[in-house]
Amino acid sequence: MSPLANHRFLKMNGLGNEITVLDLRDSAHVVSPAEARAIAADPRSRFDQLMVLHDAVSPGTDASMRIYNTDGSESGACGNGTRCVAWAMLADPVMSRPVHEGLVLETKAGLLPVTRVSDTVFTVDMGPPRLAWNEIPLRAPVSDTSAVAVDRHLPEHPELQNPSVVSMGNPHAIFWVEDAQSYDLAAVGPVFEHDPVFPERANISFAQVVSPDHVILRVWERGAGATRACGSAACATVVAGARKGLTGRKAKISLPGGDLLIEWRESDGHVLMTGETQLEHEGFFPPALFAGAA
Repeated sequence: MSPLANHRFLKMNGLGNEITVLDLRDSAHVVSPAEARAIAADPRSRFDQLMVLHDAVSPGTDASMRIYNTDGSESGACGNGTRCVAWAMLADPVMSRPVHEGLVLETKAGLLPVTRVSDTVFTVDMGPPRLAWNEIPLRAPVSDTSAVAVDRHLPEHPELQNPSVVSMGNPHAIFWVEDAQSYDLAAVGPVFEHDPVFPERANISFAQVVSPDHVILRVWERGAGATRACGSAACATVVAGARKGLTGRKAKISLPGGDLLIEWRESDGHVLMTGETQLEHEGFFPPALFAGAA
C-alpha cells in the first residue's frame, strides 16, 4: 500500500491555478510520478501543480518543496503554489508550526523567500531571472534571448514566431500578440511546448500589452495544460517585456483567474510576485487511489 493512503491534503488555488498541498515533513517518502498522476486524476485532489513539503535541507530554510505537474513531471518553480504553501504553513491548524511571518522555502530551482501581506495575500521573491540560452535552456547558443527563432510555424498564425524566452526556475516562451483571447491554447500550446528549440519543453504564454503597467496573459503550462493562472509565467512576462521596452519593471498581469502584481526589482534584479490564495477544502487520499501506482 502506498504511504500516501489516507494521508491528509489541502486543495487550494492561487487565482484559480489549482494547487494541492501535501505535507511529507517527518517522512522519507518521495512522491512518484505515478502517484502524482493518480492524485491529479481524482476530482477532489485534482491539480495544476502538486506542492509537496519535505523537511528543510539547507540552514535558514523552513521547508523544502518538490513540485509536480499533472503528468507526473517535476517543475522547478510555481509562484501561485508557493503562496498556497506559505498560507498552509502559517495558518492551517494541522500544518502550521511556530514560525515568523516570513518563510524561506527551498526548491530545486533555489530559495524562495515569502512574506505575508495580509491574511490571504503573499509576496514571493522568485529570485533573479535566468536569461542565458543555456540557463533556460535552449537547444543551441543564441546571443539574444529576447527574441528566439522557433522551428515550428502555424500557417493559421504566422505572427507566432520569435518569442521572448526566460527561465524563472522553469522555461518560458512569451509570444507578444494583439489579442491574447484569440488563441486556442489546447491547439497551439502543445505545438510550441514541444518545439525542438526547447530541450526541456517550455511554458507557452500569449501576452497582450494594454499599457506599460498592464498585460493580459494566457498560459499553456508545460506538463499541465491550459491554466487559469501561472505565477512564474507572469514573472517571466514582466522581465521579457521590460527587456524589450514593452512594459516597465512593475506591472499588473491579468490572467483568467485574476491579477498578479509583478516587480522586477532594479536594486538586485529579483522578481517579486504578489497575489491572493484561497483554501477550497481538505481531504484524505483513499487507498484505492494508488492501486497500481509505483
